[in-house]
Amino acid sequence: MTTETDTNGEAPGKVSSREGALGCADEGRWAIVLLVDDQAMVAEGIRRMLADEPDIEFHYCSDPKQAVREAVAVKATVILQDLVMPDIDGMTLVRFYRNNPTTRDIPIIVLSSKDDPTIKSDAFANGATDYLVKLPEKIELLARIRAHAKSYLALKERDTAFRAMKKMQGQLSAINNELAHSNRELKRLSSMDGLTGLANRRQFDETLEQEWQRAIRSELPLSLLFADIDYFKRYNDSYGHQAGDDCLKKVADSLQKTVHRPADLVSRYGGEEFVMILPDTISEGALTIAEKMLKNIADLKVPHKNSDSADHVTLSIGVATLYPEESSGTDELIKTADKMLYKAKENGRNCIEVAHPRTAPIKSACP
Repeated sequence: MTTETDTNGEAPGKVSSREGALGCADEGRWAIVLLVDDQAMVAEGIRRMLADEPDIEFHYCSDPKQAVREAVAVKATVILQDLVMPDIDGMTLVRFYRNNPTTRDIPIIVLSSKDDPTIKSDAFANGATDYLVKLPEKIELLARIRAHAKSYLALKERDTAFRAMKKMQGQLSAINNELAHSNRELKRLSSMDGLTGLANRRQFDETLEQEWQRAIRSELPLSLLFADIDYFKRYNDSYGHQAGDDCLKKVADSLQKTVHRPADLVSRYGGEEFVMILPDTISEGALTIAEKMLKNIADLKVPHKNSDSADHVTLSIGVATLYPEESSGTDELIKTADKMLYKAKENGRNCIEVAHPRTAPIKSACP
């Protein structure tokens, strides 16, 4: 079955308009042919060749100036292009098709009255897909139209599938990025103390083990500070648990601001107890940090009327430094720092006790 339209949408045969022609189309006509030729006799000859073919829809354009627009409008799958036309020659039109994003991949069968190798070469050089001497035999014309139309439709399907795949890849990438972000956020939240925002006990344990192993390899010291808010139970009893939470937040924020190296870690160890990991830090350096901690907490001037140490919130701090070895573990460092913390409490609180690596205390900042 065929449908013929000229450049104005008028059909020389039984169909009066493009709208009518498309309205008569059925799904079986998958090969849509546009003939661009200024000779009505040629157009009629080709129309008759295609008239009884149920899978081919035929359109005709006699005005070369409208050829590209017509090809887009009818959604041509094959273009039959005459080489010799008024105003615009066929070679130029072939280049126009190839330069238009919508028509650049449509197969173009050039129709020429000459079987000239030079003309053929020029046609293919300009972008023609095939070359026929008009009028061709019906069987050959049909075979070439169907072959090129199938190839073009397969190309469109491939491109459509490729675009769909790229879109899916983009969506999958976005989902993966979102999932990775969510996982990072989940990991961050799972390693953070909900009240103070400091690292929690789990993060402390993991980091201490990592720094312990790194210190073994580098043969550098590792220091640990334990700090406890003095008489915190009395503070809660006097000011209430909400005020107690606010106090913990202020202390945590102050401790976090005390250190600046990326490897230093401040954690909430539990209750009113905090711990600080100081990699590559000797005992004297750890003591300096501890003294800074005491001063910063004092500068907060958080009132504590029931403290025996001062009229404001204070800390007791225990400091331990070790040179980690394969034969020992992190428990030794933790126990030593904890022991120094309790010694600071025994010595009146609001002070610091420092243990020398693997020996008895050598420094004290307590009265």
